[in-house]
Amino acid sequence: MASAADQMAQSISLAKFAQATDLKKRLWFTIGALIVFRLLSYVPLPGIDPTGLAALAQQTKGGVLDFFNTFSGGALERASLIALGVMPYITASIVVQLATSLSPQLAAIKKEGESGRKKLNQYTRYGTVALTAIQGYVIATGLEAGGAVVEPGMLFRVAAVISLIGGTMFLMWIGEQITSRGIGNGISLIIMAGIVAHLPTTIVNLLEGGRTGSMSPAIVIAIILAVAGLVLFICFMERAQRRILIQYPKRQTARGVQADRSHLPLKINTAGVIPPIFASSLLLLPLTITQFAGNSVSGDSWWGDAIISLNQYLQHGSPLYMLLYGAGIIFFSFFYTAVVFNPEETAENLKRYGGFIPGIRPGKNTEQYFDYVLTRITVIGAAYLAFICLVPEYLVSALSIPFYLGGTSLLIVVNVTMDTVTQIQSHLLAHQYGDLIKKAKLKGGRLR
Repeated sequence: MASAADQMAQSISLAKFAQATDLKKRLWFTIGALIVFRLLSYVPLPGIDPTGLAALAQQTKGGVLDFFNTFSGGALERASLIALGVMPYITASIVVQLATSLSPQLAAIKKEGESGRKKLNQYTRYGTVALTAIQGYVIATGLEAGGAVVEPGMLFRVAAVISLIGGTMFLMWIGEQITSRGIGNGISLIIMAGIVAHLPTTIVNLLEGGRTGSMSPAIVIAIILAVAGLVLFICFMERAQRRILIQYPKRQTARGVQADRSHLPLKINTAGVIPPIFASSLLLLPLTITQFAGNSVSGDSWWGDAIISLNQYLQHGSPLYMLLYGAGIIFFSFFYTAVVFNPEETAENLKRYGGFIPGIRPGKNTEQYFDYVLTRITVIGAAYLAFICLVPEYLVSALSIPFYLGGTSLLIVVNVTMDTVTQIQSHLLAHQYGDLIKKAKLKGGRLR
């Protein structure tokens, strides 16, 4: 039987949406911020030669930087101010979260509440600046070696690094503003906007390939059906959850002595899109450096041979790349689930309020039960993420299909869209509850 909240959600209409003034303001703010992000992706770094940049982009096409370029919405191939996107920020977040798990000092700061969260966010920003500076310098030297700079030299490198730091920090600020004043997670929405920006070109190329005969119509239809099937499968798995029955002590009511019961829902994929983003971010950090450094070193030296070999082994779709990417997804699935859900804290809270799982003793036994269940559903979630992210990438690479919207991109787009729609629905429900409370107050006033 549907709950009262579900019944209210089903009754939401466009008329209710039009009345939600605060929600409309948040949506317009989010759209405006994403438009600013897209405009920034077309602003080039100072001193860039467009002809040389086009030639360099053609040389690196098909490599791992194509994946990075998809996440940044094409900003990397245009050498724009936000060429690095939000990847340095994500990498810095990974480092800070790992350090928090390993360092007692940082763990103590995390337990300080809001003030501790602000301190950790500040450390993340410092790390973002440092990583952007390192990657920015490597990109600047790679652009010089690739002949994409009008006047190479230290002045261009300094200007490029400063511009990239400013662009990344501004993009990070936009993401924070979307989170606080808009709808959804700002960083995830920025990544999704970059991926969606490539979607029309990908679809046109796919249909054009079928029209010209470069691709078999059967392959085109198979790709469309596979994408539709993946979207449905992602929606199903993202909504799948394991419900644990929670029972509270019996209490006296008008109907007699009754026991309160509720459910603790544990999502199969508790970590969401974080594992693929984290894994790709960590993998792209050294690959960006090696690929751009490969343009500025000679193949005659052992160092040059090593960089060229590393780039070949870590090409997008290669066995080593797939192995590292899959291992990263599985690791971050377990790691981020452990960060999000703390069995010890949850068991302690249940014990404090008198709740218990039928057949399980409160306290340590409940904690062990939570850990037992969470470990097993995380295995399923990690396997699902690895399948969604790796199998389509392997098929596209093995069959040489010119379709660049892989499983990772689909996962991010579908997941972020579902999360954003859920938040919009929550705002509409809150607006409806507010209207009901106002009506109840008015009726009460008339009765008096």
